[in-house]
Amino acid sequence: MPARNLSRVALFAALMAICSWISIPAPVPFTLQTFAVFLAPALLGGKMGTIAVGTYLLLGAVGLPVFAGFSGGIGVLLGATGGYLLGFLLTTLVVWLAEIALGTSQPVFLASALVGQGLCYLFGSVWYALGYAGGAAGLPAVLSTCVIPFLLPDTAKLILAWSLRKRLAPVLAKSR
Repeated sequence: MPARNLSRVALFAALMAICSWISIPAPVPFTLQTFAVFLAPALLGGKMGTIAVGTYLLLGAVGLPVFAGFSGGIGVLLGATGGYLLGFLLTTLVVWLAEIALGTSQPVFLASALVGQGLCYLFGSVWYALGYAGGAAGLPAVLSTCVIPFLLPDTAKLILAWSLRKRLAPVLAKSR
């Protein structure tokens, strides 16, 4: 991988960490992390965005405090909200697969990021329901805690990333 791509991956992994530290505590914390997860494939492309998210997750898994609340470690990834963190990888993988199949247009990015976010919610919610209180959390409780409060903020983050993509992607393309 060229040094330019390595530095971009590192930059976006660091951006995800910084965005995760901007947090409103809750059972599933409100952070700007999702914005960075959307922005990585928006500006780097699906492949490099997925590598950036994977790098971020690996940094957290080895114990660096890159997750919400300055937390890190494999325990966070295996904890109640770990499914949402791992779901970020699903989000970027969907964008990458859509790019391979359908191209890199703005509508393809927007649609694939929405589908990816839906899969992230699904994966994270199932993980949360099975791991939280020994699987005693029902669907209404999980949705009201983990999904519904995040729908509008995450949609706003996606629209912001999509808007920045429209403006910044041509600049980044010139610097390749």
